[in-house]
Amino acid sequence: MDTNTNADIREAGKAGSWYTNIEKDLAEQISGFFANVPGTVDDFSLPIPGARIIIAPHAGYRYSGPNAGWAYSCLDLSKAKRVFILGPSHTYRLIGCAVTTFSTYATPFGDFTVDRDTIERVKEAGAMSDAPRTNDKAEHSLEMHLPLLYKRCEQTFKTSDDFPQVVPIIVGSTNRTDEKNLGRVLLSYLKDEENAFIISSDFCHWGWDFDYTVYTADGDIGSLKHLQPYNTRPSGPPIYESIQLVDEAAMDAVKSGSHDAFVDNLRRTGNTVCGRHPIGIAMAALELYAQEVDDEKKSRFRVVKYDRSSQVTRPNESSVSYVSAYAVL
Repeated sequence: MDTNTNADIREAGKAGSWYTNIEKDLAEQISGFFANVPGTVDDFSLPIPGARIIIAPHAGYRYSGPNAGWAYSCLDLSKAKRVFILGPSHTYRLIGCAVTTFSTYATPFGDFTVDRDTIERVKEAGAMSDAPRTNDKAEHSLEMHLPLLYKRCEQTFKTSDDFPQVVPIIVGSTNRTDEKNLGRVLLSYLKDEENAFIISSDFCHWGWDFDYTVYTADGDIGSLKHLQPYNTRPSGPPIYESIQLVDEAAMDAVKSGSHDAFVDNLRRTGNTVCGRHPIGIAMAALELYAQEVDDEKKSRFRVVKYDRSSQVTRPNESSVSYVSAYAVL
C-alpha cells in the first residue's frame, strides 16, 4: 500500500503544459475569459438562474479557454453542494463509466474535495468501475475544468470552505441503451438543486490525425465525402464551412432535447465529438427530467458559443471545434 500522505490527492498534472502553473498568470487568464462574455446571455443576467448544467470544452486554454468562459459564466452554483464532472476517456479503453478513487482533486489555486459518498452510490447504481489511478491522473477531460470551476466558486461563495465537492466520472464507450440507463441513474441528482453538472466535450476533430476529413460542395449534409491529404484545395466552398455544417447539425440535435436525435445525428455524419457519450448521458437524463416538468424553457440545452481552433482550407490541415451550452433545470 502506498504510504505517501499525498496518495489520495489527484495532482494537477496538466498545469505547466496544457495551462500555466503560475497561479497569478492563470488567474488573470481565466478572469480574461470571463470578462469577454457579455453581461447578459439570452436576455438573462449572469449567471443564468437555474443553469445547473453546462457543456464546455476541455482543450488547452489557449485554444478553448475563451469559449469555455461562456459556459462557466452561465453556470449557476448558488445552491450547489456538489458538482458532477463527466468527461470522456482519452487514456484507456473503457466500456461504461468509471469513478475516481481519489479523495482530493488539486488545482493551482486550491483543492476540491471529492464526494466519496456520492461516488460510491453512483458507482453501484450505474455498475461503474474504479478508474485506474494512472489513467485518472492523465485524463485531461476532467482536469481542464477544475481551475475554471474554482474561479467560478470564488465568485459564488464567501470562502473555500463553502465550495461544493466534486463527483468526477470518466465516460467510456456506451451505446444508446447504456446512455438511457445511465441517464436514469443521474436523474434524481439532476432534479436536486444542490447538484450542478459539467459535461466535458470538444466537438468536431477534423483532419487526418483524427481520421475525419468530410467535405460537401453543395452544403448538403447527406452528400459528405472524405478528402484525401494529397487532394488540392477544393474549388467549392472552403472546408471550414463543411466542418461548421456537421457541427451545427450536432448542435441542433443537442438543442432538440431528444437523446435519440443526437445519437442518430452522429451516426449519420460520423462527427468526431469526443464527449458524445457524456453528452448522450446528460441528454438522456434531461429528457426524463423534461417529461416530469413539462416546461420547454427548462431541460433543453442552449448553445451560446461556437469556435474552431483554425479555419481549415486545405485537406492536410486540421482543426478542433469548441461549444459552450447550458440548460436551466
